[in-house]
Amino acid sequence: MRTKKDLHRLVDELPKSEIAAAGRYLEYLRCLEDPLLRQLLEAPEDDKALSSATAPLLAEQSRNLGQ
Repeated sequence: MRTKKDLHRLVDELPKSEIAAAGRYLEYLRCLEDPLLRQLLEAPEDDKALSSATAPLLAEQSRNLGQ
């Protein structure tokens, strides 16, 4: 079984190009402790088509998030 010390060593040895990916994965693992976030992460993908009214609103909100 690995200890936190082992994990710290592995993080210290990561190439800089992999630090962002490792951080995202560790955040994901931490989120699994929260029951609501776990349900959201494991929910099936919504495959319903967007309505003609919803699609532009979603695109606008996505643009707003990027600013």
